[in-house]
Amino acid sequence: MMLRSGSLALAFMLAAGAAHAQTPTTAPLMADVFQDHAVLQRGGPVPVWGRARPGATVSVTLGQNSTQATAGEDGRWRANVAPPAAGGPYVLSAQSGGQTQTLNDILIGDVWLCSGQSNMEFGLRQVTNAETEVANSTDPQMRLLLVNRRSEARVDETGLPAGSVWQASGPASTPNFGAACYFMGQELRRAQQVPIGLISASWGGSIIEDWLSEASLRQAGDYAETLDLLSAYATSPETGTAHWNRISEQWWRANDPGLKETVPWSDARFDDSGWKLAKPEGFWETDGPALGNYDGTGWYRTSIQLTRAQARGEAKISLGPVDDMDVVFVNGHRIGGMQGWDTPRDYVIPAGVLRPGRNVIAVGALDLGGGGGMWGPAETKRIELADGSIVSLAAPWRFQTSAALGSLPGPPRVPWIGGSGTTTLYNGMVAGIGPYALTGFAWYQGESNVNDPVGYSRLLTGLMADWRARFENPDAAFLVVQLANFGPAWSEPHASAWADLRDVQRQVVEADPHAGLAVAIDIGDRYDIHPTNKREVGRRLSLEARRLAGDMTVARSPSPVSAVREGDRIRIDFAHAGTGLVTLSATDAVGFEVCDQDKACRFTPGTVQGSTVWLNAPQASFVRFCWADSPVCNLYGPDNLPAVPFELPVR
Repeated sequence: MMLRSGSLALAFMLAAGAAHAQTPTTAPLMADVFQDHAVLQRGGPVPVWGRARPGATVSVTLGQNSTQATAGEDGRWRANVAPPAAGGPYVLSAQSGGQTQTLNDILIGDVWLCSGQSNMEFGLRQVTNAETEVANSTDPQMRLLLVNRRSEARVDETGLPAGSVWQASGPASTPNFGAACYFMGQELRRAQQVPIGLISASWGGSIIEDWLSEASLRQAGDYAETLDLLSAYATSPETGTAHWNRISEQWWRANDPGLKETVPWSDARFDDSGWKLAKPEGFWETDGPALGNYDGTGWYRTSIQLTRAQARGEAKISLGPVDDMDVVFVNGHRIGGMQGWDTPRDYVIPAGVLRPGRNVIAVGALDLGGGGGMWGPAETKRIELADGSIVSLAAPWRFQTSAALGSLPGPPRVPWIGGSGTTTLYNGMVAGIGPYALTGFAWYQGESNVNDPVGYSRLLTGLMADWRARFENPDAAFLVVQLANFGPAWSEPHASAWADLRDVQRQVVEADPHAGLAVAIDIGDRYDIHPTNKREVGRRLSLEARRLAGDMTVARSPSPVSAVREGDRIRIDFAHAGTGLVTLSATDAVGFEVCDQDKACRFTPGTVQGSTVWLNAPQASFVRFCWADSPVCNLYGPDNLPAVPFELPVR
């Protein structure tokens, strides 16, 4: 962003007879989302806003088009300026009194906001064939704005997080830019031949609740207590933290079996000699106790010997990060607890808790998905004592699982921690961008919400309405990446929270005429939650973007219309099947299940006829397709797009 100003004397020196000169200023007139190299949305009035002297008139010019606005008592102003033809470059300027701000190299085209968790944040430098992709990423007609991470307890409308800059696409700007978003933009550039502006605002591991506004979240469900707690924290972090600690301890004591024992697992008197040894580093799925895909609560215990001098006074315990939540006891006294998978745990041990001789440390950990446990380097775990001595906690601890996640009620979440909180990412990374004019949104998130598919239905619907309102575009396209395959494969039908959430995504998108679904069930990695084939994700997003823009020639994933009984068979009709459905590597359609009223299911082959699949199932009440964490499915449309995973009742 460039600010042009000068003194009256200098103006006369440079240009005799100049009408007036500009007064030096310390603040730009326009909000900081408006920068050199930005892309502004074609096709309608472009909102431009910022701050000026209260009551001042602000003149805004974009290309040859101009308009005016008047700043309010708080100095805020806004003008809607007509955009010139798609292309550029153009100049955008704002002038008020002697203050002028001029932006150069502005393009007019389509703008997209891409958001979500780690699979949308996943940078171009991490994808398949990354070196070549980055080297060939130069395109002066595609501009990128990578929004840096910022979490706020209150709405921050001051603008972008520090360091968030519009740049032309190229090897200097693309390596850390979201790859799925980049590839979508690249495909749209080729197909539509207009400038494309991509705004990437994502946060790995984030839950959807953190991306909604407070008003929308209050409407979406029972979040009043959490939002009130967040408000209390915004006013007084000490008060908010103390209140959350009470809530967290109540949840642990009410729900964790280990704390309900006659001698609780947190107690120094508990005998853990029968527990397995576990080194306190690495996720518990693969390192230490090696639990496979275990999510839920588990306990670590260790003990140290202290002299009388060491036990005196206050101490500090450092445990490194714990995924995702923890509660920590020393000699049976709760001394801390926190949430945040990558947040180091540093707690104060009050004077009087430590004692000469044996001291027992017990750490309860709750894993909500993915990696879990005390995963930081073992050598960083220690206790710093008041006498200056340090006791290492790197030696193997004792470990025992307690309760699987599916048996536990939803835990309280610290609402002010970015990524796992409520509204903080909306407040810090979205609110300051709106109402920037745009075509639509691309959303790749859900992995962190798979344990509540019913709630996700309300939240995703609310997010779509929320963001459209914030950006003042009720018809904005909203593209959703359906979760890719990840996790165990099964030889028999099996319950799957991932399948449940995929079906919620399908239903929410189908209910919205301005939404599109990019199916990714065949391009994930059952062993890696971060598959590297983001090029195909971006291509499928671009197809839905083009369709919603009116291009009815693009391919779509075949999607189910109905499942109807005809005698002893079930007829499943698909839309968007083109010239007919295709089965790969087999004559039969693989991946179908038929289920009774109680959802007891069995696999059954499907026979394809045109855009219909027939199943032999005399008694079925439900039909499922691709219903597993990592299903094997071979039904495609003629354009090589996979059929949408689903569950339907049989009529």
